[in-house]
Amino acid sequence: MADPRPVALDAFGGDKAPEAIIEGAALARDQGVPVLLVGDAEKLKGRVPKGVEVVHAPGIVGMDEPASAPLRKKTDASIRRIFELVNEGVAQAAVTCGHSGAAMASALHVLGPLPGIDRAPLATVVPRRDGGQLVLLDLGANVDCKPMHFAQFAVLGESYARAILGIEHPRVGLLANGEERGKGNTQVRAAFPEIEALGLAFVGNVEPLGALRGECDVLVCDGFVGNVMLKTVEGTVEVVGAILREELRRRYDGLLGRWLMQGAFRRFRQRTTYDSVGGAILLGVNGVAVVGHGRADARAVASAVRYARNCASAGLVATVRARAQERLDTGESEAAAIVGAPFRGRPNG
Repeated sequence: MADPRPVALDAFGGDKAPEAIIEGAALARDQGVPVLLVGDAEKLKGRVPKGVEVVHAPGIVGMDEPASAPLRKKTDASIRRIFELVNEGVAQAAVTCGHSGAAMASALHVLGPLPGIDRAPLATVVPRRDGGQLVLLDLGANVDCKPMHFAQFAVLGESYARAILGIEHPRVGLLANGEERGKGNTQVRAAFPEIEALGLAFVGNVEPLGALRGECDVLVCDGFVGNVMLKTVEGTVEVVGAILREELRRRYDGLLGRWLMQGAFRRFRQRTTYDSVGGAILLGVNGVAVVGHGRADARAVASAVRYARNCASAGLVATVRARAQERLDTGESEAAAIVGAPFRGRPNG
């Protein structure tokens, strides 16, 4: 039976908030996903469609504020309240398109890390040349990593591929500038044996082109490299699409070709644009936390809400927890020590 609980959505997160968030909530509701809009009820009054409930949280964290704002000065912020609703069992997942640093800090503080996890990475999927999907992590949550963090990311990404993509034995690759074992910087070379020792289907070092061609199902890197790689992929897609449209407009027969290729262009967009998924998931915390794109429009917001619901329905947190207990040292992590015992939260499987 499907979980009837709603997805908690930050109404004031994102460049186009709250208008795009409200529209996205209504679209998700129409698609059968219950949504709780979380934000200043006074500012939302008269703007929320029927069937969408509002939870009052007056604080708003601006993009120029520190990531710690919802933990200290703005404990009533909507970007924090969405995770509290998950922790309280009111919502099955949380989504924000706002300040990513504040979202990650709030999720760790309120939900707490899973046993054995020191760093919670952001992960997403990108399309591969062979028709499959590539799980890429970290996307920017942790720019400076130790070898053990790469190993934890490998377990988290592999768990995601099992639970969400349905891959029985996901192949895990370590992003490097060459396939040979000795390639990479000091961190990558030190991480290689750490991942190798986990007993996963580790294929070793993988170059970006090899990963996008289908040489692995999960690609592990630090947050700095992953963020740059993702933005490069997004930029390439945008440039290629613009060049194709420009070339097809040059001549009359090109316009005819464009008309004939409308279906192909639509499928290309669905497979390659960020709004088809809607966001990245923060893996390793005790609940489903999705961080959407800051430029998200209503369609992207609805996609992020559906994505969060799907991750919760698939039992992602339970899969990650079980896999971490099987493969990692589950003693107190440095993340748990930072957030403190009172904030470890309730089980959210």
